[in-house]
Amino acid sequence: MLQIELNTAKGIALELLKTNAVQLSPDKLFTWASGIKSPIYCDNRRLLSYPESRSIIKDAFVRILTEKYSQADIIVGVATGGIAIGALAADVLQKPFAYVRSESKNHGMGNRIEGIVRQGQKVVVIEDLVSTGGSSIAAVEALREAGCEVLGMVAIFTYGLPIALENFEKNNCKLTTLSNYEILIEEAHSFKYVNPEDMEILRQWKSQF
Repeated sequence: MLQIELNTAKGIALELLKTNAVQLSPDKLFTWASGIKSPIYCDNRRLLSYPESRSIIKDAFVRILTEKYSQADIIVGVATGGIAIGALAADVLQKPFAYVRSESKNHGMGNRIEGIVRQGQKVVVIEDLVSTGGSSIAAVEALREAGCEVLGMVAIFTYGLPIALENFEKNNCKLTTLSNYEILIEEAHSFKYVNPEDMEILRQWKSQF
């Protein structure tokens, strides 16, 4: 997994905290869809409601896409969280945009990929959050099955769980994230979003994985 420069990652983490896109609750754990009990919950779609934060995230994506993936033919978001921010970045770069559903529609054309992608196109995938990496890799595989060359994925945030790192490595997909769990909890501590006594709980949470 690739990480952008530390100051940028810290700034992104602070935007996530300021907008409540990430919420920390060491004393009352959240339950993820996977059943995992966690002191952190992330809903990056909240960022879209804050123009300044949205622009900061968009600009960070544009910079990565320009520096690392200038050869990309098309930007593709992962539904639903990667659609809006991916489309914003694609608009700035004047690149085509499409998105991948979690599964094919059961009506109409039955599409899994919405928009126009062509065999042989070089694709960068945009994701809002990487937890276990399962749904992210499923989107990558759908694009590969459509004949695309996936150059890599760029995401706003990752918990950095070992299973996610394994999934990306096993499926030969580069992952770059704007920020991550370790940086975020340290920023939360620095700016008093959590009590000092809660930091040990937050630091130790990932050790179970």
